Amino acid sequence: MGTNPDVDVSLTLEQIEDRPWGKPPAEATRLVKTVYELRHKAVGAMDTEDLRVLLLQQESVEVLVPVALTHLEQNPLAEGDFYPGDLLVAVLKVPQAYWQQHPDQRSRTSAVIGEVEALGKLDDHDAPHDTIWQQINAFRS
Repeated sequence: MGTNPDVDVSLTLEQIEDRPWGKPPAEATRLVKTVYELRHKAVGAMDTEDLRVLLLQQESVEVLVPVALTHLEQNPLAEGDFYPGDLLVAVLKVPQAYWQQHPDQRSRTSAVIGEVEALGKLDDHDAPHDTIWQQINAFRS
């Protein structure tokens, strides 16, 4: 299973959503500036950290969750700038309403969780076991 076949990952989020944001406000924080910049980057060129940042900001969830799931299916503990598994944690923090509307993606996420379960104690993989499992349990409830 790959990304959403309707999404051309050679396009930017602004192009896909046809919602240009322009430039960030002069007083914007570094995080806000980063989000603005990432909206101008081709989705297919985004790395794990880019996806993590945008998903934690609940930005372009419809487009980015399938892309993130493709990364996680290849490596369930895909790592952005913080720790192994930080992309999974970002995906799991997507609101429940999204998962209710996308049961196919919820199923893909559950399969990734199954792979994480098979890894055993996540600390052995330099990943924060309790942090990841807290988010998995919240996702499942």
